[in-house]
Amino acid sequence: MTEAENAPAAGVRLDVWLWAARFFRTRSLAKQAVETGKVEVGGQRPKSSRSVRVGDALRVQRGDEVFEIGVRGLSDSRGPASVAQALYEETVASKQAREERRRQRAAARDGYQPPEHKPDKRARRLIRALGDIDAL
Repeated sequence: MTEAENAPAAGVRLDVWLWAARFFRTRSLAKQAVETGKVEVGGQRPKSSRSVRVGDALRVQRGDEVFEIGVRGLSDSRGPASVAQALYEETVASKQAREERRRQRAAARDGYQPPEHKPDKRARRLIRALGDIDAL
């Protein structure tokens, strides 16, 4: 059997497709995301039972990331990541926006360097001395 024979003819439930395309770890998380408005189909808030068809435009918000994708294939079963990535195509603008946000988050945390080890006795005394200055 080929993938075309496995794929449903008319459409697949939105929450099932999001799970099969590996946007969410479980179908219930996909359903919850749809119900809370984190998924849009054609600019509208759908129900989780809405059928997804090839050519639909989706906007999926997952954490800090926003994906704008077009549906290229249908599947109601979860497979390997390589197969899941063939089910959709992300827009170039969406990829660039996600990369820019990723760079901004990396730049924001560049300033902080966590200590490599606990402070020794001398460093603890210096820390306490700095604390005494604030008390004045």
